[in-house]
Amino acid sequence: MTTGAAEIATLGTPDLPVLPARPRPQPPGAMAASAAFGWRALVKIKHVPEQLFDVIAIPVVFTLMFTYLFGGALAGSTHRYLQFILPGTLVMAVLLVSMYAGVGLNTDIARGLADRFRSLPIWRLAPITGALLGDIARYLLAAGLVAGLGLAIGFRPAGGAPGMLAGIGLLLVFALSLSWAWTTLGLVMRTPQAVMSTGTVVLFPLTLASNVFVRPQTMPGWLQAFVKINPVSHLVDAERGLLAGHPPPGQIALVLLASGALIAVFAPLTAWLYGRHQ
Repeated sequence: MTTGAAEIATLGTPDLPVLPARPRPQPPGAMAASAAFGWRALVKIKHVPEQLFDVIAIPVVFTLMFTYLFGGALAGSTHRYLQFILPGTLVMAVLLVSMYAGVGLNTDIARGLADRFRSLPIWRLAPITGALLGDIARYLLAAGLVAGLGLAIGFRPAGGAPGMLAGIGLLLVFALSLSWAWTTLGLVMRTPQAVMSTGTVVLFPLTLASNVFVRPQTMPGWLQAFVKINPVSHLVDAERGLLAGHPPPGQIALVLLASGALIAVFAPLTAWLYGRHQ
């Protein structure tokens, strides 16, 4: 018998166990697994920075274009209109970026990555919750660009830094809650392009038919009725109050209520649809 054959023959003996005799490692918990997938989302941005093009372009284009195109006509001066519209463009920029939660999930399913994730000994929803945590970086970048550009061209929030931080915090809560709706959409649609198109069709009417650009009193009666129940309008009112240093408790409560309703409806629906793909 050769030396190699003798070594193979002794691998299964009690004196030379193949594997060390120690307990099997425990699978990661829900938080650890979600954090790992959140880090994956950030690493994807690092390796493909081109995916941040929309995150950067949307805040810059919206803030500059709407301020300088409509400012003189609607408010008499761009500076006065900037004080009114910047909280609205802050909301629009972050909410439009939130669609990428569904696009990313649909892309993972199309490439077969979701099937690989399901084979791992981790919490089933960790890939989704981790992706949502990673999207916080996108939201902060979009919000920071709007705020920084606004300050550069003359926006001065009376609430100062605390009001600005509180406004961004409330916006992040609503955006993360809305992201569950996009993950549900990502599980229903067949392609990432379909998710993006459907999300745009839903978001643009919600943001345009609101109080972002003009006061509702200038609109027809039937449109005013929609604007008053539009959750984006309540969010913009809350942002304006926080940035002005006068937090409106009623509007903030409505935004938090809407955020809770979005999570209560779409988080279980996302979990159910994700389970059906197994």
